[in-house]
Amino acid sequence: MTATAGPGRALQGLILSVPVALFSLGTATDAVYLRTAQMQWSNFSSWAIVGGLVFGGAAFVWSLIDLAWGRRGVLRLLYSGVLGALCLVGLANAFKHSQDGWSSVGALGVTLSALCCGLALIAGWLRYSGMLDEEAGR
Repeated sequence: MTATAGPGRALQGLILSVPVALFSLGTATDAVYLRTAQMQWSNFSSWAIVGGLVFGGAAFVWSLIDLAWGRRGVLRLLYSGVLGALCLVGLANAFKHSQDGWSSVGALGVTLSALCCGLALIAGWLRYSGMLDEEAGR
């Protein structure tokens, strides 16, 4: 965080840390499920995905409010777009993981989880790198 960042930016970064952690955890537990076929790992993935989706949605709404308040720029639009894509892919991932048995994860479930993890990491990198705050300071 830079000197131009206020407590609202810190809170947004704190909210964004949850989907970064939970979507990464969902990807890891999907990989463990594929290796062990213990159904509890799939259940654990489902809960991690839903938790990441809730907090990712909150971060997305916050980014839209920032855009509505006139804090615009290419990086802010990219940040909001990444969070929007994260919410859409995360929702599809949650629906996929709600199926029964092996089909809840399989190749598509792991792919969606990895995509969510990547999008969450990109959003986190944009938020935590300070580039959004530098762009606001210009």
